[in-house]
Amino acid sequence: MADKHKRTVVQSRENIERNRSALDRWIDSAAWLDRPTKVVQDAILKFYMALGGPGQGLKSLLHGTKPLGHPLHPALTAVPLGGFTVMFLADWLAIFFRALPPVVGTFALIIGILGMVASAATGYTDYTGTSGRQSRYASIHGLIMTIVLLVMIASLLLRYQPGGGLVFAGVLVSSLAYFVALFGAFLGGHLSFGMGTMVNRNAFVEGVTNWTDVGSMADFPEGKLVRAQAGDMPVLLVRLGDRLNAIAATCSHAGGPLDEGKLKGDIVSCPWHSSRFYVVDGAVKDGPATFDQPAFLVREENGKVQVRLPAPLR
Repeated sequence: MADKHKRTVVQSRENIERNRSALDRWIDSAAWLDRPTKVVQDAILKFYMALGGPGQGLKSLLHGTKPLGHPLHPALTAVPLGGFTVMFLADWLAIFFRALPPVVGTFALIIGILGMVASAATGYTDYTGTSGRQSRYASIHGLIMTIVLLVMIASLLLRYQPGGGLVFAGVLVSSLAYFVALFGAFLGGHLSFGMGTMVNRNAFVEGVTNWTDVGSMADFPEGKLVRAQAGDMPVLLVRLGDRLNAIAATCSHAGGPLDEGKLKGDIVSCPWHSSRFYVVDGAVKDGPATFDQPAFLVREENGKVQVRLPAPLR
């Protein structure tokens, strides 16, 4: 009986492994990616740190933290993909049917390259806020798209060679790179929709809108980060002076525990990727987070502390 159970477990594991994609299996085995990933992420962060205050502002801008309040990279990726799609269609329509002048495809290529430069800046910035399997996927995605960008630039140079003899070579090179870009975009989509990268971690809870006990007044001393539970949502509470503040304890960026972070003044920093939030109202100050933390109403009655959200989160 035990042998039969053991065989069943082994077979189940084999079935699960077969059902996983070849890419997932390869990513899980690619531990060699972790070291170069760390090197690149540290280099990007040091670059922003070297710029001082303006560097932090630039980093938050590229994350989309301010002024957009939404991840910027996914929005920008539409520009190069759209440009390269127009390029591909215009190039081959011009070659086979002469339906369009060749300059149309070249112009679309230039738009795509410019959009890709902006997209790369935001993508590499978001890259610093990934870890584990996300980082491995992001490394492959970023490498593919960087190669595509370089090839597209090479295609543009070929199109402008004296005499125009290499125009077809430029079209062929950019067409091949276009299909590689589509695969890279697939990986980027998987990062967002399959792995939840840069997705608001507080979007999947409803929260409580009825007054809910989270402890006694003595549980929340001055300036101490305290975690409590209110319904389906962990809450971070911190007393500053005569006011007790409460925001969601799960960092909106990647789910880090804010109660394990550091408090400086009225700002708490996430221990995972250093996103910073105001504890008074949950507003995000610095990325990589782009979404604010839900803020709770707080009241103290009969020695008990109660919290509730002003409205359901969904």
